[in-house]
Amino acid sequence: MRTALITGITGQDGAYLSEFLVRQGYRVVGLLRRSASSDVIGTRLRWLKVLDHVELIDGDITDLSSLIRVIEKVQPDEVYNLAAQSFVATSWQQPLLTGNVTGLGAANVLEAVRIVRSEARFYQASSSEMFGQVQDPRQSERTPFYPRSPYGAAKLFAHWMTVNYRESFGVHASSGILFNHESPLRGIEFVSRKITDGVARIKLGLAGELALGNLDAKRDWGHARDYVRAMWLMLQQDTPDDYVVATGQTHSVRDFARLAFAYVNLNFEDWVTTRADLQRPAEVNLLLGDPSKARCVLGWEPTVTLEEMIGEMVEADLVRRRADL
Repeated sequence: MRTALITGITGQDGAYLSEFLVRQGYRVVGLLRRSASSDVIGTRLRWLKVLDHVELIDGDITDLSSLIRVIEKVQPDEVYNLAAQSFVATSWQQPLLTGNVTGLGAANVLEAVRIVRSEARFYQASSSEMFGQVQDPRQSERTPFYPRSPYGAAKLFAHWMTVNYRESFGVHASSGILFNHESPLRGIEFVSRKITDGVARIKLGLAGELALGNLDAKRDWGHARDYVRAMWLMLQQDTPDDYVVATGQTHSVRDFARLAFAYVNLNFEDWVTTRADLQRPAEVNLLLGDPSKARCVLGWEPTVTLEEMIGEMVEADLVRRRADL
């Protein structure tokens, strides 16, 4: 039985990755930062019915000493670093926290792996936000980076540290440059989930409008369940590398909202308003990934369409909101 250590296990990707690895027969251990809200930390794992099949261990990616102790105890074969301050909008309000957790936190995990368990395989959750002001119409592993947020800059530091540990110390370290990936487990603060939750509230008569920011921003949206499979595939390769994980299609926020409202037979134009204060200080207008390398080397393909994913998200939010009535 192989052992996987996951940081950020209680997030969207951590939960889906846990589900996938448990089904693969792994022992799954999750790093858990204790907080006053510990009663709700397992919500996503519980939603996927996997909470009872994983082990949770105290630790913090900003504390190298705790990471060393955890890795000494767990002795993982694979380490997936998914922990981050991951909400882009918040990174402008908390840039130092974002840099410390999202950037330096990854370096701490790499260093702990190098010191204690150098034979372990390491995965870093890189982000399409590193491309920012895009330099190519389709972004691949060769596209220059130009982050447009503190979050993107912090992810870029973590990404290049992963490359550095691979090249300097021989760590089997790979980065997945993941484009936007959503699911019913996405945080409510993200625009995708804000839309599907808003649709559910409006459909059930709990709200009269949905306020959004830039409707013209375009993203390459996929399903988180597909994307965590790509993470695992990277660590099964003999040679570590970096991979863009995307669908190869882009859609605007307007398109996403239109599809979500259409799912419940509503016209989004009747319910959506725009507010300037919901727009980013520096917008990323277009992200469109080129997943050719992942398809060729990993044999990875997305399996869930945008329409299917949005329908799943709206249905889940309808269930949640009905439970509140």
